[in-house]
Amino acid sequence: MPSPRPLPLWAGRTLALAGIILVALNMRTAVAAISPIAADIAVDIPLSSATLGVLGALPPIMFALAGFVAPLVARRLGLETSIMIAAAAMVVGSLLRGLADNYGVLLLGSVIALGGMGFGNILLPPAVKRYFPDRIALLTTVYLTVMAIGASVPAVVSAPIAGSASWRLSLALWAIVALPAVLPWLVLVVRSRLAKRAATGMPDVAVDAPEAALLTRMLRSRVTWAMGLTFAVSSLNAYATFAWLPSILTDLTDVDAIGAGALLAVYGLVGFPLGLIVPMLAARMRNVGLLIHVGVAALACGYLGLLFAPGFSPLLWVLLIGSGPLMFPVCLVLINLRTRSHHTSIALSGLMQTIGYTIGAIGAPVVGFLHAASDGWTVPLIFLLATALVGSVTAVMLARPRFIEDDLATVSA
Repeated sequence: MPSPRPLPLWAGRTLALAGIILVALNMRTAVAAISPIAADIAVDIPLSSATLGVLGALPPIMFALAGFVAPLVARRLGLETSIMIAAAAMVVGSLLRGLADNYGVLLLGSVIALGGMGFGNILLPPAVKRYFPDRIALLTTVYLTVMAIGASVPAVVSAPIAGSASWRLSLALWAIVALPAVLPWLVLVVRSRLAKRAATGMPDVAVDAPEAALLTRMLRSRVTWAMGLTFAVSSLNAYATFAWLPSILTDLTDVDAIGAGALLAVYGLVGFPLGLIVPMLAARMRNVGLLIHVGVAALACGYLGLLFAPGFSPLLWVLLIGSGPLMFPVCLVLINLRTRSHHTSIALSGLMQTIGYTIGAIGAPVVGFLHAASDGWTVPLIFLLATALVGSVTAVMLARPRFIEDDLATVSA
């Protein structure tokens, strides 16, 4: 299927470009905003290890739920309206967190904000396909880069803001940052409805997402499961690493707590250049399975290094482990490269991320359980190594450039 001829980015779609970038900027702020100021919050709202653990487990849980719900909402309300609601949820959720006077309100605000971000996870790839079918790799690179910036900035500025002003301002600030993301989608929704009403004389009731029967058929597709499991490998290892890497380093190497925190920041920063490069490579490669194999090899070498020579070069092992989740941008760009229509991409995006985040959510708890049960890090690292190797299987399954619609035709036959 030939690629559409590239058009200027501003060719009648400036609002969509602004909307995609602004939503992407806010898609991880709530994830990173609380942990640096947990001690400040605890002065006013008692926080135990258990309640902090719930807040820490919420992102993959809400992202997984969004993968199930977002396609249904998009089917009923339309793509643009659904993204506008997602952006509004980010505003309302962050504002509630800043105004919280008890743990229940803090939790509710987190659920709303993270739910909106989960919707963004699902719906931005189809939005890219709808408005920029000629620039899929470029726009995927752009929004992944902006999303990485949105993930890193709160970790840097939350504590200074809380120290100089208050933790409430530190949390509520992200509602102000998210508010501009609502506006382009509001204009696009109004413009679309007015145009359709003028053309048909009826309100806009267009359906963007596929029917439930198609979703059921997609669950029988090898491509769907290969992408979902690849996403799960990336998600599980990323969340487990963010949760436990500092402890692993301080226990197995000579790195102190400050150094372990710095190496965790290095782990997060590795994804920045990969987010720039990988979507472009994936769009040009016939066999994207090769990229997944590279990610698996990086994870395996990093884990083996920590198992057998942890003190040799902790920085090298962290750089390798941080390179493993390059599978994340591969999966996101494949949502559009392996579908022919934006409504099919909504369904694939939802199913893939539901599978991926559901499995990914167990990573950190399982590593913690294995560490406590074995009183060491050997068994947890072997577990993470085993999960990484699953990616080698899915890489083979995704080696052939095949559209999901072709796979569904085989399933239906």
